[in-house]
Amino acid sequence: MSEEVITTVTEIVAGEFGLPVAAIGPDVDLSTLEGADSVKVLRSVAKIERTYDIELEDDQVFGLKTVRDAATLVVSTLAEKEPSGGGR
Repeated sequence: MSEEVITTVTEIVAGEFGLPVAAIGPDVDLSTLEGADSVKVLRSVAKIERTYDIELEDDQVFGLKTVRDAATLVVSTLAEKEPSGGGR
């Protein structure tokens, strides 16, 4: 998985939660973060979707527990968007 995606997702979550990036590790349970609530999580997801120009399915979003989960979902969704076959 791309470390860049983990870094970007971490920065987005930190911004939405109002926490320093250093306070959020890739495997921290998002529900345990200070001030965690569903609105902050959904705002984070919306910003991730805009950042990567993707749309995540609701059932996938509700299964997210950590930044790594979100980053994994972003990478797999981006892979599905790429045209297959590719060429000459």
